[in-house]
Amino acid sequence: MELQEAQDKFIQAWGTLGSHWGINRTMAQVHALLLISENPLSAEEIMGTLKISRGNANMNIRALIDWGLVFKELKPGERKEFFVAEKEMWEVIRKIIIQRKKKELEPIIRVLNDISEVNEDDKEAEEFRKVIKDIRLFAQKADSTLEGLVKSDQNWFVGTFLNMIK
Repeated sequence: MELQEAQDKFIQAWGTLGSHWGINRTMAQVHALLLISENPLSAEEIMGTLKISRGNANMNIRALIDWGLVFKELKPGERKEFFVAEKEMWEVIRKIIIQRKKKELEPIIRVLNDISEVNEDDKEAEEFRKVIKDIRLFAQKADSTLEGLVKSDQNWFVGTFLNMIK
């Protein structure tokens, strides 16, 4: 397989994986392109390679910067901005976990905390409180586990993961 074909396949696969995780496909493809690029790329280079509009490229680059997965890099004598991806996979995973927790898990925990105290005392309210309590406990354990992953070092995580899959 030629390098260009392999790169194109990786970009498409990373985009598909991202969309399965609830991340914009184009955002994942921009990230994939920057991950495999040897040198920092300008927005124009990203647009040309992925065949996307300037607005789409800029919006997704900004989102990746917000997630901490992409950084601006200045080149002396250049007016354009260039972008480079975080290439340390442990850092990429940590930053994705942080963003997913912030955007998905933490909001539902806040809602569950708000609705956990229903004032009524009938059978339906009791069942509602029980279900919400169970969901809340699970969500809090998930949050705690993810927080532990974020704070752990790479060697501990890899060792634990390998032990789990044996």
